[in-house]
Amino acid sequence: MVALLNQPFLASSLYVSPTVAERERQLYSNRLWHPLTSSTAIPEGHVQAFELLDVPLLVTRQGGVLRAFLNRCPHRAVALQQPSDGATPCRRLVCPYHGWTYDLEGRLMAAAREAEFLEPFNRDDWPLPPVRCRERIGLVWVALGDDPLPLEAQLDLLLEEAGESLEQPRQLLRRSALSLDCNWKIAHDNTLDDYHVAIAHPTTLHREQGPVRHYRHAVSDHATLLATPYPDGGELLTFGMAPWTHLLLWPDGRLALIQFPPLEVERCRMEIWLLGDAAFEAQADAWMEQLQHFLVEDKRLVEAAQLGYRSGFTPGPAHRLELRILQQQSLYRQLMGISDGERLA
Repeated sequence: MVALLNQPFLASSLYVSPTVAERERQLYSNRLWHPLTSSTAIPEGHVQAFELLDVPLLVTRQGGVLRAFLNRCPHRAVALQQPSDGATPCRRLVCPYHGWTYDLEGRLMAAAREAEFLEPFNRDDWPLPPVRCRERIGLVWVALGDDPLPLEAQLDLLLEEAGESLEQPRQLLRRSALSLDCNWKIAHDNTLDDYHVAIAHPTTLHREQGPVRHYRHAVSDHATLLATPYPDGGELLTFGMAPWTHLLLWPDGRLALIQFPPLEVERCRMEIWLLGDAAFEAQADAWMEQLQHFLVEDKRLVEAAQLGYRSGFTPGPAHRLELRILQQQSLYRQLMGISDGERLA
């Protein structure tokens, strides 16, 4: 922790550089696991398509096993399902272009007019390309790179602080998204910033989290925690973790996920998921409205900060309530290979 306190904030050039954004794909986001949806959202015998960082994905559940594939037919790259279809009951995946047909385990079962290919054709040579996929803490996770960190390492602090309560099944009650005109790191930094809450959110988030003197912090190699007393008992746990994800866990079992996947160098998307059991369905709209209220307050702040970073700004000193930012930036430096002078290795 002493080392973190002696560490400066990331240089502003890392928030505006197209070269850095391109390197982040290979060195940062491809080394990490990404949540796609809740485990309960894909029942047995169902498929669902997703798009993650411009990569088309398809998730299936067959025989109780969850699998992920690239959502592109190996013949001419056409998607087998569309994200707008949602989770769909399915026995066979049929390419809408040339009719190549796959089972839910990714095996090619048939291709139209197989006897007429110009070269010898073997179905076993053309499976759907697999993608690493895991279920943990009630969510579906995928990793796009060849050498990701172990998922349990990425979730280390979450499993230590709230393992059992996180593993319980939850329905995905609501999901919303909003574009932000800022680099994803500014939005991620802001959500880790416990220094601004009482000042920027006096009637919203500050009331939910309570006085600063009651804050409890924890850090690990890959995640951070802000725990605050909850009026009805227990603690509200707010976890920050790589690559750009935040999990909020209430004592009553409600879970919110907020993340900021990049769209462009100076644009990202703010995604909000609300998860819980069916008993919370009736209050889900009010819950979403409550979260969106303070997140819209943050939208003005992070977009203003992006303008400042673009001007060549040099960050000021870190406060003790910004320790969670320093921890995540330390991990970012490590994965990106950033050495002294903030230059990429």
